[in-house]
Amino acid sequence: MIFEPQIDSGLIKDLAVAVVGYGNQGRAHALNLRDSGIKVTVGAREGRGRNWALDDGFEPTDIQIAVQYADVVVMTVPDEQMKPVFDGLVGPWLKHNATLLFAHGFAVVYEEIVPPFGAVLVSPAGPGKAVRDSYVEGGGVVAYVAAEPATLMPLAKSYGSAIGSSRVGLIPTTFREEVECDLFGEQVVLCGGMPLLALEAYASLVKAGYSRDVAHHECVAQIRLLADLMATRGLMGMWDGISDTAEWGALTVGPKIVSEEVKLAMSSALDRVRSGEFAREWIAEARSGKPNLDALRKSATDRLAELGLD
Repeated sequence: MIFEPQIDSGLIKDLAVAVVGYGNQGRAHALNLRDSGIKVTVGAREGRGRNWALDDGFEPTDIQIAVQYADVVVMTVPDEQMKPVFDGLVGPWLKHNATLLFAHGFAVVYEEIVPPFGAVLVSPAGPGKAVRDSYVEGGGVVAYVAAEPATLMPLAKSYGSAIGSSRVGLIPTTFREEVECDLFGEQVVLCGGMPLLALEAYASLVKAGYSRDVAHHECVAQIRLLADLMATRGLMGMWDGISDTAEWGALTVGPKIVSEEVKLAMSSALDRVRSGEFAREWIAEARSGKPNLDALRKSATDRLAELGLD
């Protein structure tokens, strides 16, 4: 059940909050919290994040200083950096009974961090830019919320209100469910399957002699329009909103593209996430300097250049 919108943010207003990390997600949280009247301290390392915080009117400090007096410590550094940042700059200075709050549960689920006094999850279902832009426009991004122990759920709901998410909805979940569904969705649909499907469909048209502009519009640009239809109307509503010709093609050809082999690959991807295999692989990759990621990025860049999409 989705919690009712417009939950009061009063609880979080009585607490000192430190946002650790000032990237896309951390920036959105810190700015939204400040605009909601929350006392926010930003802890950021030297570099781009600290400079962003200064530009936004914060007085960022070293992370270990920011967390010393905080009742709630918001961990928004990248997943692969969570453990070293926590072990070296957060844990030793954490105030007794301070609550750790995460925008993504990866570090908790895969035991990179073991919260000493409890943990809260408030995970907006969208990138930081959307979290900030929607807040400024008077809306919000739906967020998943969880708490360990469950007695901390009022804090999760209050925080979700302060960043604007309760304006549209807070969905109760668990740390594990949020992480496993998020990783699976990213890999199979949002960041993996859908972009590559669009890319190869575009390539098929170009290879067959059709113009790049028309191919791009048909296979890439229109994705947003159909995604909006699905988001607002659901799958059946999307099919109702297109021509009968398009619906016939979708229902006869779509299952041939998403074949049994593809479904097995999806199942395998989920198994890797649930078993922790993906997390172990990614943590090892990140800690070795990301050489394979760099090679994959180069391969993807070369492919885009080959197709004129760089």
